[in-house]
Amino acid sequence: MTIKNVAPLDIDKIFSLYKIASNYQKEKKTVVVWPDFNSEMIAIEIAENRQFKLLVNSEIACVWAITFSDVEIWENSKKDSALYIHRIAVNPDFRGNKYIDTIVDWAKEFALEKDLQFIRLDTLGENKGLIRHYRNAGFNFLGLFNLKDTSNLPDHYKLAPVSLFEIDLHRK
Repeated sequence: MTIKNVAPLDIDKIFSLYKIASNYQKEKKTVVVWPDFNSEMIAIEIAENRQFKLLVNSEIACVWAITFSDVEIWENSKKDSALYIHRIAVNPDFRGNKYIDTIVDWAKEFALEKDLQFIRLDTLGENKGLIRHYRNAGFNFLGLFNLKDTSNLPDHYKLAPVSLFEIDLHRK
C-alpha cells in the first residue's frame, strides 16, 4: 500500500468513486446522499496537494481530501490546529479492508509533522454504522450538531445535523 497525492490525471477516477459512493448511500437509504461535487473545487484541492489516494498494487483503493481550516462546520475552531478529512470514497473492489485505519495512521503522522493537535472529520445525520466505524478507528464521537450557517457548504449540509469526530493528538 502506498499513499500519494492525487494527480490531475486521476480526476475522472475521483468522480467515479464519488458517484459510486452516492449510489451506495442511496442503496443503503442513508438520510443524506452526496451531491455531484464541483469539479473546480476538486481541481483546486489537487493543485494545492490536498487530495490523496491510497494505492494497492497501483490501483486506487480509496481517495480523500484534507483541509487545515473548517470553520463552517467546526464553528468554534478558528484557533485550533487541525487536519480535517473530507470525502473518503472507497473503490468497491476494496471495501471491507478497514482502510480507515490506514488513513488514520497516515493522518496522525501527517498532523504530527505539521505540529497539529487534532484530526477531525464529519458526516451527516445519525448514521449509527458510520459512527461506530469511525469510533473503532480511534475517533471520539462528539455528537450531532445543527450548523448555523451552511451558505458556503455543499447543499447536502443543509439536510441534516452533522456528526463530528475528533482525535486529540495531545491527549494521552
